[in-house]
Amino acid sequence: MKKILILGGTGFVGAHLCEKLAQLPCRITVVTRRRENARHLQMLPMLDVAVANELNSASLASLIDGHDAVINLIAILHGNEASFDKAHVQLPLELTRACQAVGQRRLIHVSSLGASLDAPSMYQRSKARGEAVLQSAGLDLSMIRPSVVFGAGDKFLNVFAKLQKVFPVIPLAGSQARFQPVWVEDVATAIVRCLEGEYAQASIGKIYEACGPDIFTLKELVQKAGLYSGINEGKGRPVFGLPDALGQLQAAMMELAPGEPLMSRDNLAAMKVDNISSGQMPGLRALGIEPAALDAIAPSYLGQQGLRSGLMAKRKTAGRF
Repeated sequence: MKKILILGGTGFVGAHLCEKLAQLPCRITVVTRRRENARHLQMLPMLDVAVANELNSASLASLIDGHDAVINLIAILHGNEASFDKAHVQLPLELTRACQAVGQRRLIHVSSLGASLDAPSMYQRSKARGEAVLQSAGLDLSMIRPSVVFGAGDKFLNVFAKLQKVFPVIPLAGSQARFQPVWVEDVATAIVRCLEGEYAQASIGKIYEACGPDIFTLKELVQKAGLYSGINEGKGRPVFGLPDALGQLQAAMMELAPGEPLMSRDNLAAMKVDNISSGQMPGLRALGIEPAALDAIAPSYLGQQGLRSGLMAKRKTAGRF
């Protein structure tokens, strides 16, 4: 039975990954700073929770020892240069040292589409530096770069839907930025495929671009969130793009709001580069996964099945089925 250690396992992708791994003959250890953060996972079979306040090379070595593979999902979306460096560069550095100390070679790392040393955002550049640290460590490394991830419980389409329940119109910075959204279940499956089965060995040394089949602008995605959630009788709210200067002002104001911002100036900088597949690296199909379309999944968790299912419901009511 394999023993798998997961860093960042209590998050959105991590929870879906744990559910998939719990169906396999393996024992899972999820590392978290506070045990209550893993409450939603503790009922899964063969899953242990390890509390660690600091993730340095010594504590990581102690956690990694005795496991067959490590999966790193830790990431932050908002912060400054120092916080991005700590999460995306220094942690991978400590992780490689820990793996080397205990002789652990197998590591699966989830990075981000758009990671590049010359990218416009601090987030993207830090992700690229973290990748470089891991690639230079001589480990049996597989990396996955997802586009924006959607699915039940996401902080993406759900946020746009909630905003449209409150505001009559949606002014939107970065409205023409393009994304290739990927279903969280497909990302989780890709990680599992890298871990074991017929694709596992072939995945070592590879970087996979995890993208869905369709490309949308941010404006189109916001409109779809309103449509699928039934806002304004299924029409959604009017969405209009902001000029760059006003977009920067909107993002700066959002940074001042309490809690995690909906958008930051660094997020806006990242959207200067389309978040879509380069076509130069293997994608989900290389792992035997046919990526799910957003239009096939999102209506089911945003509360409306869409026009087609609405018509089917009417037909059922009329006794045609």
